[in-house]
Amino acid sequence: MNKQYLLIYNFPALYKILNELRYVLGFEIKNLTENDLKKKNYINDLIISKDNLNMDNQLKIEKFPIEFERLLDILNISFLKRKIEEQKDIKIGTYIFNYNSRRLTKNNKSINLTEKETTIINFLRQSKKPVSVKNLQKKVWGYNINLETHTVETHVYRLRKKIDENLNDENFIQSSKLGYYINN
Repeated sequence: MNKQYLLIYNFPALYKILNELRYVLGFEIKNLTENDLKKKNYINDLIISKDNLNMDNQLKIEKFPIEFERLLDILNISFLKRKIEEQKDIKIGTYIFNYNSRRLTKNNKSINLTEKETTIINFLRQSKKPVSVKNLQKKVWGYNINLETHTVETHVYRLRKKIDENLNDENFIQSSKLGYYINN
């Protein structure tokens, strides 16, 4: 998935502490200035501040100091909630793809997907150009030198067949000389 960013606004002490620990945390940390806040929409990031910014993605810290373990729990839970929210009901053309429940829906018909099928669709969906078999091996299967290329092709073939038989669409996943892509 995409990297998760914690943006710290107008809270230098917290930024200093978390920045020193950035290598052991599971998210990136950036200091956010008032100018930054005006320039860009940070809807995909989590913002932490003492100030009320009236943003849905903000965590307002009322009391400081705060117990460090409690702060990390709050941050991790917030990141997890955001990730779950991002992964449900993703629109891909005329389809609704739910990564969490592993379902693909079109015109009130749904199919259940395996974990690997879900990962394939999600990876193809995020790519702006066709994905080669080697790249799918590396990114979806974690690249194993002993993995035969037919494994990828077989999985994609079965997934295409499943979509065609249940959702009447033989064109959802396409292939070209450059690789596989979602036709949306």
